[in-house]
Amino acid sequence: MTLLHVKNLNTHFFTEQGIVHAVNGVTFELQQGESLGIVGESGSGKSVTALSILGLVPSPPGKVVDGEILFEGTNLLSYSERQLQAVRGREIGMVFQDPMTSLNAVLPIGKQLIEGMQLHEQLSRDEAKKRAIDLLSLVGIPDAEKRYNDYPHQFSGGQRQRVLIAMALACNPALLIADEPTTALDVSIQAQIVELVRGLKEKLGMAVIWITHDLGVVASLVDKVAVMYAGQIVELAPVRELFRQTSHPYTEGLLASLPKIDQTDRSRLVPIEGQPPSMFENPNRCSFAPRCRYAVDACWQEKPELETIDPDHLVACFQWDAVRANDEMAVN
Repeated sequence: MTLLHVKNLNTHFFTEQGIVHAVNGVTFELQQGESLGIVGESGSGKSVTALSILGLVPSPPGKVVDGEILFEGTNLLSYSERQLQAVRGREIGMVFQDPMTSLNAVLPIGKQLIEGMQLHEQLSRDEAKKRAIDLLSLVGIPDAEKRYNDYPHQFSGGQRQRVLIAMALACNPALLIADEPTTALDVSIQAQIVELVRGLKEKLGMAVIWITHDLGVVASLVDKVAVMYAGQIVELAPVRELFRQTSHPYTEGLLASLPKIDQTDRSRLVPIEGQPPSMFENPNRCSFAPRCRYAVDACWQEKPELETIDPDHLVACFQWDAVRANDEMAVN
């Protein structure tokens, strides 16, 4: 059953310098219990897509100018702020990127944990406290009962991120959105957080949207991947299919820039040449064309639409077959 269906989402920021086209026609579906990774460079529109879903785009200057966000069949864009507040935390939980700016530095984490439970589920203080301690234990905080009254600065970076995950899970949401929750953490802690979310997903049966710039992180975590560039989804496929049959030159570039664990020589990583486009522009051509080695005349004259090339595999590229052919030659 479809839990979330985002249709032709367009989110713009109206500034003195011009209109920032942050999200341009994003469309995807998420089934109950399914996990989706949204991947792309900084500024590609990943976080703004998530904020748009929850109605958290700062206004002004931001505004969702077009599209639908259907959550359990109801368009969230038609909700009032009060209705959205009832959805946030209760139906959709969100883990933000930086725990130190997301947690209130002058309140014990226990008090911050029980706030949502008391608001959404009308639990008594004692009931909420018991659940909060259980959640802290669930996300791997040792001595949870003792740590309940500690302040954010008394936790390590990885522990603060676990506290944020506990807060997002407090009301048993159907969907958890994690916005680059491991970016500021070292590699070993990143692996722990990824494993934690994967275990919680399986245990609680919730759907997950994991936003990151690292394809390596999502490889073992999600069911399918949406690759974003310049505010658009340029490739969407099951995670194994994406790695096996890469079909967009931007995805190919992201994969080529990753270090290989089995690489024995001292060859350099391959960067993507050029710079991302200005988001003040909304060109009627392929946004990746200036950086693409496969670009042909059509790429400069028309914007490719996201189309199905294999079952469950969608690509916005006129040259996807050339990308596949090149990858097959490289493997052979």
